[in-house]
This record gives sequence, structure tokens and C-alpha cells, in this order.
Amino acid sequence: MRREQKKQIQDFAELLGQAHEEIRKEIQNRNPAAAMDLLAQCQEGAIQLGGLIEAAEREDAPTISLLESYCELAYEIYGELGRWSGLPGDADGAEERELDGKKAGRTATAGGTMNGAKAYKKLRNALLRIEGSIRNDIKVRLEIAFFPYKASMWDSLESVWRAAAADPDCDAYVVPIPYYDRNRDGSLGTYHYEGNAFPPDVPVVYYENYRLEERKPDIVYIHNPYDEGNYVTTVDPRFYSGELKKYADKLVYIPYYTTTGGMAESQARCFAYYNADYIVIQAEKYRKFFAPELPDDKFLAFGSPKFDRVIRMCAQPGPLPEAWGDRMEGRTVYFYNTSINGLLADTPRFLKKMAYVFRCFQGREDACLLWRPHPLLESTLDSLRPELRPVYDKMKRFFIENGIGIYDDTPDITETISHCDVYLGDSATSVTSLFGMAGKPLFVFNNYIDSAPGEGDWRGEIVRGFQIDGQDRWLITQGNKLYHSPRNDYQYRYYCDLSEYSSGNYYSRVLEVGGKVYVCPANAQEILVVGDRRIQRRIRLERCLEQYGAFSMAWNIGRYLFLVPMQYPAVVRYDTERDRVEYIRGYNDVFVDCANGVWRVGGSCVWKDFLMLASPTDNRILAIDSKTGKAGVMTTGVEDSGGCEGLFPDGEDLWLLPYFGRKVTRWNPQSGEARVYDSFPEGFRCRELPKGCESTEQPFSGIAFGERFVYLSPCWGNMIVRLDRETGEMREWKPGFPMPEKEKNGYFIFGGRGVFLQKADKTFCSAGQAAAEKDSMDTDMEAAGRWTYRYFSMLDRKFYNVNPDTEEYQEIEVVFDEKELQEHTAGFSEESDWMQYACDESAYNSLEDLLDGNISGSSFDRERQLWAYEKIAANNDGTCGEKVHAFVCKSLGL
Repeated sequence: MRREQKKQIQDFAELLGQAHEEIRKEIQNRNPAAAMDLLAQCQEGAIQLGGLIEAAEREDAPTISLLESYCELAYEIYGELGRWSGLPGDADGAEERELDGKKAGRTATAGGTMNGAKAYKKLRNALLRIEGSIRNDIKVRLEIAFFPYKASMWDSLESVWRAAAADPDCDAYVVPIPYYDRNRDGSLGTYHYEGNAFPPDVPVVYYENYRLEERKPDIVYIHNPYDEGNYVTTVDPRFYSGELKKYADKLVYIPYYTTTGGMAESQARCFAYYNADYIVIQAEKYRKFFAPELPDDKFLAFGSPKFDRVIRMCAQPGPLPEAWGDRMEGRTVYFYNTSINGLLADTPRFLKKMAYVFRCFQGREDACLLWRPHPLLESTLDSLRPELRPVYDKMKRFFIENGIGIYDDTPDITETISHCDVYLGDSATSVTSLFGMAGKPLFVFNNYIDSAPGEGDWRGEIVRGFQIDGQDRWLITQGNKLYHSPRNDYQYRYYCDLSEYSSGNYYSRVLEVGGKVYVCPANAQEILVVGDRRIQRRIRLERCLEQYGAFSMAWNIGRYLFLVPMQYPAVVRYDTERDRVEYIRGYNDVFVDCANGVWRVGGSCVWKDFLMLASPTDNRILAIDSKTGKAGVMTTGVEDSGGCEGLFPDGEDLWLLPYFGRKVTRWNPQSGEARVYDSFPEGFRCRELPKGCESTEQPFSGIAFGERFVYLSPCWGNMIVRLDRETGEMREWKPGFPMPEKEKNGYFIFGGRGVFLQKADKTFCSAGQAAAEKDSMDTDMEAAGRWTYRYFSMLDRKFYNVNPDTEEYQEIEVVFDEKELQEHTAGFSEESDWMQYACDESAYNSLEDLLDGNISGSSFDRERQLWAYEKIAANNDGTCGEKVHAFVCKSLGL
């Protein structure tokens, strides 16, 4: 019996109990006619109740015989009332009896007496037996409906369905629903229905035959959270979460994806979350990725049905598709995943990457490439990159027609994974977590690499930049490794590891204060103190984030360290003498902005004893007194300033380089006077790097101050601009050193062209540092002040001493021991909080190296990987579906 039907029956029985109370009262009030009328209604109600039970259960249901006995009892009491009252309904005639109207609970009538309490007790006892039978003998059968839309995403619901289908007290229905591609104007485009593509053992109900308003299921499960919020595809609006919730007691959303540790911000607020009664998440830690206004008790940290399936399928793989057997036999099978995130990040580069991967596998006899595009990849191209669809189609034809490998468009990704040996592709996709839980190696691509590494290409990954204030004695390199130049001469040697993780960009700057070396965080939430080639101490901050993007910069002012946040909710001030951490809250909106998922942090600098933090969108500047920690907001007074990307002190003035547009501002914080320079040279333009498309953002990256001129280095701009302080004239300045138009290759990708950097001097470093630099550099040149700035060329990783006024330069050789670099390459290892275990593609671990078995660093360790992945999911023994089913059923009060 359906829960709703049982509730109706129980409510009916409750009405009978209320009628019994009225019958007792009417007998006591000497109103037998009213009591007889109520008894007749009770008898009729019991007959109806029996009919309901018989229709839903069976004719011999125990409750029906109790209802029959109840009807006989009601008839008997009805007859007694009729005999004693002399009213019609006394089938046997009235029997004269001695009246005794003085006794409580008895009704004196012309025909005798009637005990109301006794009649009520008989009826009540009979009803109690009926209610007990309804409760114990009539079993509720829950109706549970699953509404998937893509067959390839059925694995996100499957194990819950299996638990429901195996439950003898449940009726489970799988109702695939249609979906549509979106036209560019947002209207519904091509219709899709995949009900015929589900596994053979899944009984499918056609959606037009399952009428929600009639069925009113007890529980509904969905895996699409977007409703009208998806601009590429949309399920039929009749099945948006708000419509489903109208007819279901419990609506449960289970993510169609899994994660290796992080979640996209776009998943924080989706329409279905607000209509769902429950949201299933992998582990308790993932609650923090969802909007804080959602109630905590809405989240069920039970793991993922997708993990249930991959564990089950990899333990017992099914038969190979007939066309795959010959291609896979005797070969290592590499699963190549092309994701939507990778495609949209930089589509032309992504397509070049695909071509490179195909070339690497072409003709190999020991390896089989199985290419599985995301199921929505082509519709995403049609919607968002239609001009590149022909390029993709040409590559797809080349892959298939030339037999490069297996093109997999089957609906069941887990079945495919069970037949594959190694994962290739992006990190920002849930497929990585499935391979991780299955204990199969992951090789994570850098989608910008489209060629084998050549000599010196390691520099593109190791030399990522130098400090704006010239403090370059310490350098943090790829893999959270700390390197040291003891003589401050840019000859670096390995010092220590900064993290147990081999990736994740956990730390950004190293600052020396009071004889101690402090390593400041980027994605980490702690400050490290290093010495004697090890981490000596960890200064832990309040943990506020479970994702990347905590801090953007660090500054030293006197005895204080300041950490400039990006997503961390406060500016952090650390007193190195008192060992005290303070948090300056409430001002992030001044200097941090997030629009369309892109985070921007305005320029910052030290001016006098203040930390100055500029807005990336307007003319506000936050000034923090380093000694007191007090903060205040100022404005430059320049309207439509374009925000500030770079902020640089020049005596009493500050120079603001725009984030957007073409207004360079010179501002005096004390007088409030501001001057704008916007007469850009003819031919100046911006090109977004590394994508290469035209832009109006981030024209400049840094600044060099000469006697008369100011030199602005290009970020996305196409030239160095020389600005006359007095006249405001702006002209292109061509240095003697080469300025490449684009990166050398994919190993040298960077988000800008070059930057002017200060030289370390008494303003920026300690006396010990200055002395070391003086000893290590060319003494005559330093004494003459020949080199006033340094310039880092990002696209070829070249580094120069520069004197812009004299136009002299000298290349600085940045030296690493290549053997030492290779020795400290991680190989397969724990990567980060967001990627538990993998090997990153790099100059020391290329795709060719993987195929040839020449991985540098640690080799793959399955047990180590399984241990790492235990941290990201509850119930990683394959029981998530069972736990979800049991909990949601229990929540109905059964």
C-alpha cells in the first residue's frame, strides 16, 4: 500500500474514534436518535474503509475481518438503542425494562436504559484492534521515482536505485526525462530523449506515462541541479525541481559529478538546492563549498553512487564491446578525457593539445588510446564556440578514419573505466576521482603543452618570476620546493620541501625578518619558518577555505608581515616579535572583486609605514597603518579610473596602473592631488595572454622610475611605454634586449609579457642582504649605480639588469642544477587538497615519457593512491546508495 493511502486509512480510522466520542455524548444526553445516526455513519465508514484496504491489499487482509466484526458490533449497539428507545431500527421489538435513570452514563427512555460508557468502550476496543492491524499488518510500499536525463549520468543515481529496487517495501521507477540544447537566444533547441540508452537491467518508464500529479511519489531523485540556469542545455521545464517538489514528499539531489577535493564556485548556488529536501555530498568537508544560507541538515555526507558503481564494475568488469577487443588486446589502454572546462579555458590551444595527443599514439603497438569526449562537448562547441566546430570535426574524422584509437561514445563511462588502465586529461573533471577510487594511475595534462620538451624547456616551469622588491635570495619553484641562492647571485640550490603535496601552489613569497626566514602562503593557510634545510615551525592561521585562492601577495613592514587575501576573508597581520596573528576584517570588498567567476585583486604596495591596497574596479584605496593595524578607505578622486592592477610608490606619490582601460594615475595621498596620463602611443593595444584575443584589460605590469621618464612594462600591452613626468607625453620605448611577441612553446606559458622589478637595496632589504649582494655582484657596476632596475621577460624567462635612462642592459644568468631539479621531480605523488594523487605532465615527465615508462620521481603506487582517496569520500566501500536509501526512507517517519 502507498504511504499516502495508508495515511488516508489512518485518518479515516481517527474519524471513527471522534464519532465514538459523539455517540457516547449523545447517549448520555438522552438523544438516542442522534447516536443511532452516528452509528449508521460509522458502519458505512467502516465498509468504505474495508473497500479501500481490499483494493490496495487483498481480500483476506487481517484488518478486513476486524472491520467486519466492527460493523456487527455497530449493528448490535444500533439495535439496542432502537429497542430501548422505541425508535425505528428495533428489529426485535421493544422489551419493557425497569427504568433506572439516576445511574451515571445511562440514558432513560421509554423502552429502558442504555449505558453510554459501556457502548463507547466496546466501540473503542474494536477500533483499537483495527488501528493496530492497520499499523502492523498493512505494510507501506513507498513509491520512489528517479528522473535522470542523460544515460551517461545514470551512474550518479544507480546504486540508490538498486537499493530501492531490492527493498521489498518499495516500488522504484526510472523515468528518463527529455532535454534540449539551448539556442543562442536561450530558447529551446534540439530535443533529446535517451530512455533507450539505459542499461538493459534498468526497467525504464516513458515520461509521458508517468503522471506526477496522479502518482505523487514519496521520494524523487534528480541529478540535474540547474533548472533554467543552464545556458547550454536544459531538461524539459515540466521537470524542473520546483515542479517535482509540488508532487513529492521528499526531493533529493545527487550530484552528477564527483571531485578529487575541490568544487567550482558555480556549483555553490543552483536552483534545485533550494527546492530539494536533501543534497548528497561526498564528505562533510564539502558542505563548505555550498551557499551558507542553505540549512546544514539538508546535506547528507554519504559519498557518491558514482563511486559505488566504479568500485563494483572495476572489481568485476563486464564483457568488452566487440569492436574494442582486437585494439585493446596486449596493450596498455589509456583513457583520454576531453572535458568542457578544458575546452572552454582556451579552445584553440585545447584543440592543438588534442592533435599532439593523437600524434603521440599514432602507430604505437604497445598502447591503445581510448578517446571519450564529454557527452556535452559538441553541443557546448555549437553553443559557445561555433566557429571552431569545423576544426573539431576534422580532428574527430582524422582520429576515426586513421585508426588512432577507440572513439568511445557509449553511455556508460564506468563500464569504459573498468576496461582502461591509465587516465589522461584535465584535473578539473570528476572523471579523475573515479580513476582515483578505482586505484588506476592518473596522468594530468597541461593543455598548453603540444610538443615534446626540448633542451632548456624546464626553465618555463621552474623560473616563474622574481620579487617586485628584489628579494630573490629565495625562490619557490614548481612542486612547492624551496631553492636558495646563498650569495644572492641567482645561482640556486635545493633547500627543502615546503609541503607534503607536490603541486597546488601553496606558497608565494619568502621574507627575511629579524634573522628568520618566513615563507608566506598563496593557497596554504599558514606561515612557515624555515632554517637548517627544513621547516622549523608552522604559524597556523584560522582555516576559512577548502579551496584554492587564499592569498595573492605578502609584504614586510618593519617587524610585521602582511598577507593580502584573495578569497581568504581578512588581511592577516603577523607580529614577528610578539608572535601574534591578527585579522583585519571587513575591507576585502575594497580591493577584491569577483565577476563571472574571475577573481581580481587590486594593486598593493608599502608607502611610508602603510600597506596600501587598491581597488581593481574603482578609485578606492585601503590604507592600513602597519604599527596599529587601523584601516581607512581613501579615494583618488579620479572618475572612471578603471581600477588598479599595479600600485607603486614614488617618493610622496603613488602611481596606479589601470586594471581596465587607459588611465595611468599619479596620486599624492597627503594632498589628494591626482594627475591622469592617458595619451597612449599610436598602435598601443592589449592582447589577453595566453589566449591571444584582443582586450582592454591589464595594459601594464610594472614600473621603472627614471630622472625624467617613467617606464611602464607591458602585461597584456604590446610595448613598453615611456611617459614624460612633466609633459605627459607617452611613447613606445624599445629596449636593447629582445621582447618576444609570444611564448617559446607551451612550457613557457605566462599571463603577461614582462615586468620591471626593483633592485634590492637598503630600502627593501636588511644590511646583511645588501652586503651579500654587494659581495656577489660586480662591485664597480653597483658602486656606479649603473643598473637601476631589473626586467623579467615572461615569455622566454630571460632576466636583465636594466638602466632605462641610459638604455643599457645586461642579461642575468639564472642557474639551477638540472640533475638536482630532476632528482626532486615528484612523479606520482599526493598533489594537493584538490587532486589527491597523480603525476603532472611536465618537461621532466612528458606524455612520451609516460608511454615509454621513463617517469622521473616516484613510480605509481596503487595502495598509496587508494589511501589518498580515502580522504575525499564517505562510504568508499561502495555502500553510499544503501545509506542514502535507508536514511531518506526513515525521514518519512516509517
